Amino acid sequence: MAWFDGFEARTFDVGGASIHARFSTTTPAGTPRPALLLLHGFPQSHAMWHRVAQRLGQHYVLVMPDLRGYGDSSKAPGLPDHANYSKRSMAGDMVALMRALGHERFFLCGHDRGGRVAHRLALDHGERVKKLCVIDIAPTLDMYDGRGMTEPYMTFARAYYHWFHMLQPSPLPEIMMGANHPPTAKAYLHAKLGGWGSTGLGYIEPEALAEYERCFCNAEALHAACEDYRASAGIDLEHDRQSRAEGLKIACDLLVLTGGRGVVNRLFDPLALWTAQCGGTVTASSLPAGHFIPEEQPEATAQALQAFFS
Repeated sequence: MAWFDGFEARTFDVGGASIHARFSTTTPAGTPRPALLLLHGFPQSHAMWHRVAQRLGQHYVLVMPDLRGYGDSSKAPGLPDHANYSKRSMAGDMVALMRALGHERFFLCGHDRGGRVAHRLALDHGERVKKLCVIDIAPTLDMYDGRGMTEPYMTFARAYYHWFHMLQPSPLPEIMMGANHPPTAKAYLHAKLGGWGSTGLGYIEPEALAEYERCFCNAEALHAACEDYRASAGIDLEHDRQSRAEGLKIACDLLVLTGGRGVVNRLFDPLALWTAQCGGTVTASSLPAGHFIPEEQPEATAQALQAFFS
């Protein structure tokens, strides 16, 4: 991809999965840069960071992987308890990836599903995370429980219907999403990318949209995505409840970015919910965007990350 000039792409065996990642390859002499791990969300891949990477590449050693089950990373069948798609497993992938690249401690930012992986990573491997940013999410357990909602739960269920659809037993959701019919999968993908406060697909560059279509519109990817959501509604909630029972919180400072037109900002109080789960300083900012903030507002996203991580 032309917009990733200066970045190397490679696939890493991290033990439980093969993780495809794009990362910085050069550091100007005399100017050491800290590492920043950027995690994408559903239904995208690391390509969502292309505009942000252009703006942050001179300040950080950027690492942009495809989460297991997404992009060009491996897409194994889900286990009966969906543990291989738990956020704990995905977080372990990221720690192994960063270690393979020589980064023991790093800044961390995750959008959507990547934010949920980042949250678990900060809980399970807190010593590795210097600072954390989550983009347009509230804690998974709070969202499922409807904690702190400002409107009836039905409003959330209508807006996030895919949460409740994709967690149903395989293979029905996969079939309905187009596992055996690529045009249906493409229509589903476009509906997701154009929703949640976004105004159509105009914010996505054609090259990025083509990448999302290539990576998402096949049976293996749809199954893996459903397994991600099945894990979030099951084993991930078990892990979250255990962490809360033990009093485990995010130890570092936290930045919460939300889209002003998005569902999370409208139905929840992200600042209050994240403050309750963080032992560091929590700040929040709303940007004029829907859910897909890094592509809708790349300049503002990059500025917010640079100001926070610096």
